[in-house]
Amino acid sequence: MTTVQAIVAHGAKDLRIESTETGNPGPGEVLLTMAAGGICGSDLHYYNHGGFGTVRLKEPMILGHEVSGHVAALGEGVSGLSLGQLVAVSPSRPCYTCRFCEEGAHNHCLNMRFYGSAMPFPHIQGAFRETLIADARQCASADGLTPGEAAMAEPLAVCLHAVRRAGEMLGKRVLVTGCGPIGLLTILAARRAGAKGIVATDLSDFTLGVARANGADKAINMQETPEGLSPWHADKGQFDVLFECSGSPHALAAAVPALRPGGVIMQLGLGGDMTLPLQAMTAKELHWNGSFRFHAEFHTGVELMKKGLIDVKPLITQTMPLSQANAAFELAGDRTQAMKVQIAFA
Repeated sequence: MTTVQAIVAHGAKDLRIESTETGNPGPGEVLLTMAAGGICGSDLHYYNHGGFGTVRLKEPMILGHEVSGHVAALGEGVSGLSLGQLVAVSPSRPCYTCRFCEEGAHNHCLNMRFYGSAMPFPHIQGAFRETLIADARQCASADGLTPGEAAMAEPLAVCLHAVRRAGEMLGKRVLVTGCGPIGLLTILAARRAGAKGIVATDLSDFTLGVARANGADKAINMQETPEGLSPWHADKGQFDVLFECSGSPHALAAAVPALRPGGVIMQLGLGGDMTLPLQAMTAKELHWNGSFRFHAEFHTGVELMKKGLIDVKPLITQTMPLSQANAAFELAGDRTQAMKVQIAFA
């Protein structure tokens, strides 16, 4: 066993760098020396509030699930990976045997082991640690990418899954509410899928500026101009698809009048229970859809980045060392200056 350092949440605003142990990889496993890890919205919920909704920390938990690393050792039977190779690591570890896995809905696995999740108890420990043992099939070759880019594969996969669930995107008018990393990656994914026009809304000029620079045709600060979407209210609404990435009921309510009848609402933002404007949604015959995690989209996202078809580099605004984890988490929650903050493990 080897002793390494990890980022452990004990409760709200109680984040500690502690020692943990890593063994040797078994059959079908690899040992990884971690390279980079992105701080996600769920990590921030654990850090700021000790959980989200009904999900609460009940024991200390290593955070992190957006990670990349270098292969340090190969377990028996592993092929297709080589020592020293950079890989993007999917945090999603379905059982492949339950009824949902057999149906191809691996993201709804009944026995899911997702890094850094307090949903089950005991909690599933996360990947913000100096070394990690992972299943080889979690690892996607990231040759040609930087560690930071490779660590963006997980949030990109979330957005590719949502765009896929939203249906045909070619020629569609798209509204994105919430311009954090998920909103920005959704803009990139929707544009790659053929969206005709994309309007983004948020409450931060900084994030809206990043949205404009990365594919949004128009970006509106709804705090400064609460009626900013009124030009799209005409003739019962103009947008074909809404990607709701904020988790705010106010953002959803403001967007509904701008959606055309029969439009699609794709809910990605998770901010707890939301009150929906059901009467207006019913009158417009809108289709509300949830989008949760991903599966096959993870490896697809890595390939899109490797081929230069999606560029995530402008979204990585700060990278900080493991020793400054608390400062990194504080910065990651500041939408006046940070989009995606990453931890450098080496």
